Amino acid sequence: MTTSDALARALPHTTIRVPDSRLAKEATELVRDSVGELLYDHSRRVYFFGSLQGRRLGVQADPELLYVAAMFHDLGLTEPFRSSGRRFEVDGADEARRFLRSHQVPEDSVRRVWTAIALHTTPGIPEHMEPEVALVTAGVEYDVLGIGYHDLAEADRAAVVALHPRPRFKERILRAFADGVAPKPGTAFGNVKADVLAHHVPGFERGDFVRLILDSPWAE
Repeated sequence: MTTSDALARALPHTTIRVPDSRLAKEATELVRDSVGELLYDHSRRVYFFGSLQGRRLGVQADPELLYVAAMFHDLGLTEPFRSSGRRFEVDGADEARRFLRSHQVPEDSVRRVWTAIALHTTPGIPEHMEPEVALVTAGVEYDVLGIGYHDLAEADRAAVVALHPRPRFKERILRAFADGVAPKPGTAFGNVKADVLAHHVPGFERGDFVRLILDSPWAE
C-alpha cells in the first residue's frame, strides 16, 4: 500500500491524495534521496496539512504544484543546495524551478511554485496570493508552529502524523534550521531564522535594522 492509499483509507471522507503523476513521483524521489527522514516527513505533512486547510477554507490549489512546492520548500537547508550564500528559501525555490523546467512545466506554474517556496517563512503575505502560495505557508505554519491547530479534525491530524511521525520534532527541526542557516548567518537578517541562530549558535549577533538606517552613509 502506498502512503497516499494509506491516507485515503485513514481519511475516507476526503479526496486528498499525493498526485499520481510522473512529476510528483520524481519530486518524491529527488527529495527523499536528498534529505533525511526529518525533512522528508515534514515536507509530506506540509502537503497534507496545507491540502486539509485548503479544503476547510474552500481554497483550491493545483495538487501537483502544491505537492512539488511542499516537497522542495526546505531543500535549501541541505547540502549541496545551501552553498550559494543566499537565503535557503531562494535556494529551494531555484532548485524547484530547475526541476519543473526540466519537465517542461508552464512558466506561470513554475512561478507559483517558486513564490510558494521563497515566501514560506514570510508571514502575512502568502495568504493573499495564489492558492499554492497560500497553502504551502498554511501547511508549514500548521506543522511547525501549530497555527490553526484546532481548525482541523483531530482524526485528520492523527492520520497524517501516523503516516509521517514527528518524534522530537520541535527540537530536531530547530537544529535543522540552525545547521542550514548558520554557514550564512547574514541571510537571517530581517527574518525568523535570526531567532533560531540566537538560540543555537554561540556568538551570533543579530542585525539591527534601526542601526543600519542610522549608520548609513546618508548625512540625513
